[in-house]
Amino acid sequence: MSPDHEPEPDGQRPELTDTDIHVRPRAYITADVPAVGGVLKRRDDDFLVEELPLIEPAGEGEHLHLFIEKQGLSTLDLVRIVAKHFGVSREAIGFAGLKDKRAITRQVISVHTPGKTPEDFPMLDRANARVLWADLHTEKLRRGQLAGNRFSIRARGVEPGRVVHAQRALDILGRVGVPNRFGVQRFGYLRNNHLIGRALVLGLHQEACDELLGVSDRSPPAQRDARMLYGEGDFGGAYDLFPPHYHSERGVLRALASGKGPGQALATLDKTVRSFYVSSLQSCVFNSVLDRRLDRGTLGQLVPGDVAFVHEDRSELAVSVDELEGESGRALGERLARFELSPSGAMWGSKMVQARGDPGDDERAALRAFGMEAGDFGLADKRLGEMLEGARRPLRVRVQDPEVEAGVDEHGAYIRCAFDLARGAFATTVMDEVLKGEAARGHV
Repeated sequence: MSPDHEPEPDGQRPELTDTDIHVRPRAYITADVPAVGGVLKRRDDDFLVEELPLIEPAGEGEHLHLFIEKQGLSTLDLVRIVAKHFGVSREAIGFAGLKDKRAITRQVISVHTPGKTPEDFPMLDRANARVLWADLHTEKLRRGQLAGNRFSIRARGVEPGRVVHAQRALDILGRVGVPNRFGVQRFGYLRNNHLIGRALVLGLHQEACDELLGVSDRSPPAQRDARMLYGEGDFGGAYDLFPPHYHSERGVLRALASGKGPGQALATLDKTVRSFYVSSLQSCVFNSVLDRRLDRGTLGQLVPGDVAFVHEDRSELAVSVDELEGESGRALGERLARFELSPSGAMWGSKMVQARGDPGDDERAALRAFGMEAGDFGLADKRLGEMLEGARRPLRVRVQDPEVEAGVDEHGAYIRCAFDLARGAFATTVMDEVLKGEAARGHV
């Protein structure tokens, strides 16, 4: 059966509710600390990220590992550049995590080059991407293979005297942890990546194309005419007007202009891009679960039915009523206080361990708010031809080794915050707690 002729799901699908409220925080752990204010990413060099590798190259093997500094590029942009430079497919490229585009970032990229050494290739040295070191290793770098990231972030448009509030906020987050929210960048410049992912999982191909290519209030001016032509059905005209560096959008438009249906056009999406959209859906549902937990004031507690996340080895521990009582309950409390354990939330998938009790009810209710049920992911495994296994994600993470300073340079006053975060955690979530904004809704 072709992608454009799939049967509609049986039964009554839950109604999609307002999911955009989970893109930004509704409340702050540090609400009692005055806001620092200011803005982030006024300049790329105000936002520095360095990946903390989990593995060291072996010095031999078929995979070239490159530690690359990039500026003004997404990780997927960098993958395309590296693949072209080394003359390999994108599938030959590996990376541990996605890094910000509006920033200067350093991360390891692996390239499968059997029988070759770094000396067999010209140096990759561009204005916006350069190699800091290169070595050989026996394995491709996989998603998640990093220890964490070190951030150094300047907030601009601030009063330097508010540095005391920044210090106090980071001290609190170092003790109790920061809500492990996915930052707004996960949801794209139109803030709808999660809706594209939802449509892909449910096989709603026309809806996915409309979210990807249709007119939006957030559309950049350079795209508006192209998106209007898409809405009028002029796919070729939209392709001609879409800026050339929007590879995914142009690829889908090219396919539509050639007469392919929405499902076939979406099949042209790079696998990594498609996975990113699905991950954005999982991320927004997770944020919804996190918001429910914050509303209950149990971010740093374990309750019956929880699946605890063990930070050291990323294993899972089901929590029952009996385990929360007596000596075992005290032991769990001590492990929570030492940040060995945290409650976890759902990154939904077909193989994910589901919570029970009230936490499980919250996770299923969050998914229903997106017009979805747990069984949708198993059906999507067959539809997409890949396993959307899902995972448990800690609801809080610790802010480690914080540093705060105020200063003035040629670009004006700033407050700089530096800290380490575990893999997958967003520095913008930490900085939301420091800067604060219209999202504040009171203490939690």
